[in-house]
Amino acid sequence: MPLSCGIVGLPNVGKSTIFNALTRSAQALAANYPFATIDPNVGEVAVPDPRLAVLQSVVSAQRIVPATVRFVDIAGLVRGASAGEGLGNAFLSHIRETDAIAMVLRCFTDTDVTHVEGAPDPRRDAEIVGIELALADLATMRKRLPKLEREIRANPKMREQYDAAERLTSALEEGTPARTFAPGSLEAAVAADAFLLTAKPVLYVANVDEAQLAEGAAHVEDVRAIARAEQGRAVVLCGKVEAELAGLSEAEAEEFRAELGMVRSGLDDLAAAAYDLLGLMTFLTAGEKEARAWPIRRGTKAPQAAGTIHGDIERGFIRAEIVSYDDYVELRTMEALRAAGRVRSEGREYVMQEGDVVNFRFNV
Repeated sequence: MPLSCGIVGLPNVGKSTIFNALTRSAQALAANYPFATIDPNVGEVAVPDPRLAVLQSVVSAQRIVPATVRFVDIAGLVRGASAGEGLGNAFLSHIRETDAIAMVLRCFTDTDVTHVEGAPDPRRDAEIVGIELALADLATMRKRLPKLEREIRANPKMREQYDAAERLTSALEEGTPARTFAPGSLEAAVAADAFLLTAKPVLYVANVDEAQLAEGAAHVEDVRAIARAEQGRAVVLCGKVEAELAGLSEAEAEEFRAELGMVRSGLDDLAAAAYDLLGLMTFLTAGEKEARAWPIRRGTKAPQAAGTIHGDIERGFIRAEIVSYDDYVELRTMEALRAAGRVRSEGREYVMQEGDVVNFRFNV
């Protein structure tokens, strides 16, 4: 299954508006009352990549095919969700099925749009979401510990895993999310095995109003501070403006953004940040039919990357002919690249690098 990023937050913070703008659709109901979204909405969103247009011009490709990232619009969470309040268990199960979280924090004030906590406060709202996820994880670990304890009797080597589970449980009791444990640690492995919600990487999204796009606001700085404290990332956008832009032609949208002083779409920033958060990177192919970006997990080797194009290419893999993007744009043809010694032949153990332009050789 493709990796996905869940759009999470309290009710009425703009999640569905942002999702509809991202997917250029109206499939998610955006309404001024809690739980307008019940069943999660799913959409594939293109990841902006200016390299594709350049490659298209070089090889005269008929079309461009960008990489995509999957977003899931999930119902709003309220205090007590871990105990079944609101859509409680359903909400938490939908998050569990995603691979990362984009937490939308409302930074705008609008008397026409109610806030379940009375008024916007990103720090408080992020804490509510974080506590509910931690409480759900704590319930999971408290059920898991007795099971691990029984397994120790049959296999004493399980003691290390049990001790790690205890440390993880203690951290959750103190409000520390599982994602703070180092990747590769035993605690991180236990958290992954238990499908803990707080083990998922988080991206913070500050949803502002139109005026705040130009001027900024204290609430936006609060969101950035939350992200910095976790060595994470924050994206600032105006869901309302992005929804309006999504309904315009590209030329009209560009003019509108210029009027607002927007250098680029906040949605582009969100898509790119989610792509990175999911641990994805891109390799490129270029030919007469298309210039295409292929998403793969960081650390993927050449044969498995070939398999994203077609299973037969992976099975019959011989080698990968690799050219750097900059070299391809400079010399423009494979003949010139070969003559200049810029084409590398890589085998099965080659780990793909961001922006590799690739031609896979394989047996049919």
